Amino acid sequence: MQLEVDLKAVNAEFLSNLLSDVRSALRKSNIGYLNIRVEGKDSNPKLFLDLRDVSQKDKAISIIKKIDPSLVAEATPEGQITISVDPVAAQNRAKKIVEQSIEVIRRRIDESGTKEPTILRQGSDRIIVQLPGVDDPQEVKKLLGQTAKMTFHMVDHSAQNSGIPGADSSMLDYVRGDEGSGRKIAVRNTISVSGEHLIDAQVSTDNQSGEIGVSLRFNKIGARKFAEISANSIGKQFAIVLDGKVLTAPVFRSAIPDGNASISGGFRSIKEANELALLLRAGSLPAPLKVVEERTVGPSLGADSIHDGRNATVIAFLLVSVFMIMGYSTFGVFANLALAFNMILLFAGLSLLQATLTLPGIAGIAMTIGMAVDANVLIYERIKEELRLGTPAFTAIEAGFDRAMTTIVDSNLTTLIAAAALYEFGTGPIRGFAVTTAIGISVSMFTALSVTKLVTAWWFKNKQLETLPI
Repeated sequence: MQLEVDLKAVNAEFLSNLLSDVRSALRKSNIGYLNIRVEGKDSNPKLFLDLRDVSQKDKAISIIKKIDPSLVAEATPEGQITISVDPVAAQNRAKKIVEQSIEVIRRRIDESGTKEPTILRQGSDRIIVQLPGVDDPQEVKKLLGQTAKMTFHMVDHSAQNSGIPGADSSMLDYVRGDEGSGRKIAVRNTISVSGEHLIDAQVSTDNQSGEIGVSLRFNKIGARKFAEISANSIGKQFAIVLDGKVLTAPVFRSAIPDGNASISGGFRSIKEANELALLLRAGSLPAPLKVVEERTVGPSLGADSIHDGRNATVIAFLLVSVFMIMGYSTFGVFANLALAFNMILLFAGLSLLQATLTLPGIAGIAMTIGMAVDANVLIYERIKEELRLGTPAFTAIEAGFDRAMTTIVDSNLTTLIAAAALYEFGTGPIRGFAVTTAIGISVSMFTALSVTKLVTAWWFKNKQLETLPI
């Protein structure tokens, strides 16, 4: 899939956001102006304004340049000022926007690190996205096509009552879920709290009513702003705006000092609420994306590699099983049963994460097979040592499991720390390898200390042997 980043829309939005700053700066300096507007949004956007007093044009240009160093301001003899973005600054901003878009795309489609996508930049405004194992490309396009730009605005009640927006407010569509209600909400253009201050969003359910919602948590700046607004606006309505549409417009019933809020109502299913929470956690796309090319390729290109990786995993499983039987006889069979159970739990965990099993994931599974019996080896060697010291069979089994516990936990914990570091600092296939390794190690500890011990205790209870076949 090839995506195009709409950089023109970003420049137009940047200049549109400057309107209020330019207004405030000129008013503070007592510089009169008329007809301030942004033109050329689809090609080369620029901000225009007409001065009441032509003699103030130099002063006005100086003030405008102080607002943002990247702005270029020019004045005509008639007093019309044209404001644009410096080409070099615009190019640098475009580069950062594309890089940020790539990171947001990666978080949206691979939040858990198990999808193993390939995301590459192409040219100045194109992004290539390759997703293995995707069954429904439309779901991916829907997920990537939403900017999820969330802002909080106070409702303009006077404009709401009259139905006519004021100079500092706009009429936005009010929607619930995917359905429009046909209503309009007048919201003030000033952003009370920006979505960039949102640090977490999770699906929540009311214990009493069962109503589905999304709980929000802000950072310190967002929490402070939200607390101040809610304390000064009790009984007033505010709007939560997502992608230019009002998601909901609740009323402040009390102050919210801790920065924890909740959006409820309008969600028809857990899936719908989860999609919104994922978009908000991943962050806002800095620019709209447009799909310019889409291809679906069969698995034949990597079929040989996947086939070889699968065969390697099966061979590793068989060789490890043979080694355990040769080394520990009946107890090796118990270890192999635990290993099979380990594989079942591992694939169950990957299925829950909806992981795509590609080469790095297969490599993690193959490595897990070898490491899974490591705990059994430690236990069995401890049992052998106890038997050599003349310890009775049942006591030797208990000592083997109990005294090897510390060593097993320490060895697996260090591996988990390494996997956590790979997941935290890695991307794409590296995170996929870290996830499969971490799940495999965690499951192997459980199977070695629980399943193997259970099977061994059941076997010994039925056999009541004085010597152990180990």
